[in-house]
Amino acid sequence: MNRVFLLLYLPIFLVPGDCWGQCRSCLPATIFSWSGERSPLGELDSIATDRPDFTEASSTVGLGVTQLEMGYTFASASGAASHSWGEPLLRQGLFANWFELRFAAAPVSVFGTGSESGFEDIYVGLKLALTQQAGILPEVAIVPQMTIPTGGSAFSADRTLGGANLLYGWDITDEFSFGGSTQFNQSVDDALIPYDEWAQSLTVGRSLTEELASYLEWYAIVPVDSAGVQTNHYLNGGFTYLLSADVQLDIRAGQGLSSTSDDYFVGAGVSFRHK
Repeated sequence: MNRVFLLLYLPIFLVPGDCWGQCRSCLPATIFSWSGERSPLGELDSIATDRPDFTEASSTVGLGVTQLEMGYTFASASGAASHSWGEPLLRQGLFANWFELRFAAAPVSVFGTGSESGFEDIYVGLKLALTQQAGILPEVAIVPQMTIPTGGSAFSADRTLGGANLLYGWDITDEFSFGGSTQFNQSVDDALIPYDEWAQSLTVGRSLTEELASYLEWYAIVPVDSAGVQTNHYLNGGFTYLLSADVQLDIRAGQGLSSTSDDYFVGAGVSFRHK
């Protein structure tokens, strides 16, 4: 595994940053185009992150760009409290502007009738930018993804779980944006019995100033053919603040809308981009 990582990241260290920028600006941003003619990515705008909302960005980071997103979440459910520490998501643009490699693994602590601490299973994914927005036709990306059973005994699924996430978004005006995601993933219940689940989200974003933006989001996680897992709905919102074009802070808070969902959660994070 270490050799694979070295082969993937070796070009990033060998090629000067200005060369990546020249290649990035002139190469196509997506695999396809609604008009049939793909547009170059051009100069990078301010950092676009997958956090803090459930709906991830429908864009990739760009060729040669490294982006690290981190955060903390506290959640309360039926008298038990959980802490998700760090929440690191590493996003790396490789090979083309439309190709992004993704890794994540977070330490988690749960306190209730007992207490458990450990790492979740490692997440690995590829984000592929399919189209840019063209009028009412959305910006679209797809993320084939999976988790690998490397986590602690209390948090691991004990098996590899696969899935896919379809992302789509629209810039409505300079101030308002709208997006969503539709996911299908494998999962396991508390007894480690496997089942499939859908997840759907819709989010509205608004730019308040050049640095400050807000969002409001609904999402649902829907099990398929599982006797022990119920559908959960959530409503959450938050703010992001740009310290610079490459550094962003975020905060969020949300509430469960179902009897079996978490009662509430709050979190904060920071994201960095190197290009």
